[in-house]
Amino acid sequence: MDSAALTMRAVSSSFFSNPANPANPKFIHNRKPASPSIIRCVNSQNPHLNSPYHLKPISGTTPFSCSAVTSHHHPNTSGSDNLTAAPAKAKLQLLIQEFQSLTDPVERVKRLLHYAQLLPPFEDSSKSTDTRVPGCTAQVWLHVELDSGNKVRFLADSDSEITKGFCACLVTVLDGATPDEVLSLRTDDLVALNVVGLNERRVGYSSNRANTWHNVLMSMQKRIKCLVAEREGRPRGEMFPSLIVSADGIEAKGSYAEAQARFLLPDEVKIQELVNLLEEKKIGVVAHFYMDPEVQGVLTAARKLWPHIHISDSLVMADSAVKMAESGCKYITVLGVDFMSENVRAILDQAGYPEVGVYRMSDERIGCSLADAAASPAYMDYLAAASASVSSPSLHVVYINTSLETKAYTHEVVPTITCTSSNVVQTILQAFSEVPNLNVFYGPDTYMGANIMELFRQMIVMSDEEIANVHPKHDRNSIKSLIPRLHYFQDGTCIVHHLFGHEVVGKLNEMYCDAFLTAHFEVPGEMFSLAMEAKRRGMGVVGSTQNILDFIKERVKGALDRNVDDHLQFVLGTESGMVTSIVSEVRKLLGSGGAHKGAKVSVEIVFPVSSESITQTTSETGDFSKFSVIPGVASGEGCSLHGGCASCPYMKMNSLGSLLKVCRSLPHDKENLSAYEAGRFSLQTPSGKLIADVGCEPILHMRHFQATKRLPEKLIQQILHSGGINGR
Repeated sequence: MDSAALTMRAVSSSFFSNPANPANPKFIHNRKPASPSIIRCVNSQNPHLNSPYHLKPISGTTPFSCSAVTSHHHPNTSGSDNLTAAPAKAKLQLLIQEFQSLTDPVERVKRLLHYAQLLPPFEDSSKSTDTRVPGCTAQVWLHVELDSGNKVRFLADSDSEITKGFCACLVTVLDGATPDEVLSLRTDDLVALNVVGLNERRVGYSSNRANTWHNVLMSMQKRIKCLVAEREGRPRGEMFPSLIVSADGIEAKGSYAEAQARFLLPDEVKIQELVNLLEEKKIGVVAHFYMDPEVQGVLTAARKLWPHIHISDSLVMADSAVKMAESGCKYITVLGVDFMSENVRAILDQAGYPEVGVYRMSDERIGCSLADAAASPAYMDYLAAASASVSSPSLHVVYINTSLETKAYTHEVVPTITCTSSNVVQTILQAFSEVPNLNVFYGPDTYMGANIMELFRQMIVMSDEEIANVHPKHDRNSIKSLIPRLHYFQDGTCIVHHLFGHEVVGKLNEMYCDAFLTAHFEVPGEMFSLAMEAKRRGMGVVGSTQNILDFIKERVKGALDRNVDDHLQFVLGTESGMVTSIVSEVRKLLGSGGAHKGAKVSVEIVFPVSSESITQTTSETGDFSKFSVIPGVASGEGCSLHGGCASCPYMKMNSLGSLLKVCRSLPHDKENLSAYEAGRFSLQTPSGKLIADVGCEPILHMRHFQATKRLPEKLIQQILHSGGINGR
């Protein structure tokens, strides 16, 4: 028998037991927990199981290589011969049956520790960041190789005996399998192993230790794909551009990443000039995460010298502006799209600061594809169905990324509350819990609406206890009942998040399946599903830009606390402007949290830019020459011919030059800034009310909900007694 045929591992006899079929003599199982069976390999070409083991090569030399397995519990080895040839999934089912047959959690742990003892040695010299498995609480190392018979061989180890046991079980099932067998295994196939008594939670919501099953499998599959491609002579696909941040500095990989990195360490002269202007004229700055990298780099550095600079998602921008006004700022400059400056102006007026000037960063309209979708006749037609309903009450949940006019007009048609990507799920669930027989109409983001619906469908298979952890007033029955009453607009997308479609997801599955995956709630369904799967195994986050930033910071802190060399890879599933804030926070953590301990931690931010994306910029192209970064297929960077841009062309209209121009012109040259000023709405709604007043009310409803976790009574009365704030 040649070495390629020696593919089975020595395993305990209980691996071959089947308590559900006691009549079959091959599956006799002692119900009373017993000590692990004695193992011996039959016809093994490696009888020296205790001999020193060399990591490479592993083909045909592993101590687990046996042509058959037997023990004192199973003298009939013919059954074992059949089982050794069983497919990986069949072996997995036997492993599941083995652990489920042990009713005592202590015995399950003992069995897991027994499997840990079966792993062959893993050389210390080979334990490096290259062989580390990402996402595991304990350190896990994995080595993968294809033998001469095209069978996959694995070695694994961990600094935790429990985790080592998890790894041993996977190696037991998959070592010696074909690449197709290993690649066909899905994380869902491992779900039943999360009920072995090592945690109290159900399918898909396992503890960090149980996530080991999933994360090790992802790493196995990624490395197998590389080995198969290498053996077949296929070129490895081109990696996405990325930035690597360490205590030693920043490294850019790819021209797109180089464009982002160019402004991460801004010119000190520009920083000081801006700070002097802001301080002298008492100007506050609120900016969105998606800003142009040049202006964001300068702002990030400048806020160390001037406290009234705030970079955040759209939810917090207006709140920050009010705090700046309270601290004495006379002007607020808003770096974002127009609905953001409208909201800042309206909220400042509501807070009693009408004298504080609000300025945008362009003399042209700064649009937004989502805001435009909500302002379309199709959107009002969509809401007409809600206003026409007499049999059941309706609520319109509108994304904050819409204009004040949209909020006002829709609020008069259907009672409306604003939401953000971080609170939309809680807002909808709370509304359903407070208003019986409610219909909720969400918009305008189609992808987010579809993702919310998919999330609720996934919740149906959760336990009532798990659902209560999401929202205490809901269970499986209530989630089932609300799904038919949730509606979402079918024709609104963000041009940035539209990028993360089929092509990007395919490449992520192929080359980044073991990376941390971040995704904004606005991404298409394929990316959402991928990120949710990663989230379930502790390797991902789905939410707002702030949620993404917090997730990355949490994982970096965890790596520093472990005080071991590590490389963390994050896929950035949102607009690339986020990278400035991410790099800033990561550098602070690396500078304060790990440098003095000796551990080397690096963080890689991956930009999943489509292969059709243009990554070169042209400084002199028609009317676009005034932009420092020019998104677009013709002469921009990060945009795909199939649709979608990694950089938002509207956000990039907020340049450092515009900010400096506004600051220099204040306060004595206001007449030249009339096109930049965020004016008040003097227009009225069809009912004769001011747009500013009516449009602010859905925002105030949201603020009440965030503060109290309940809908305001005024909104509930509007829902129950009117088809809008003016009645039916």
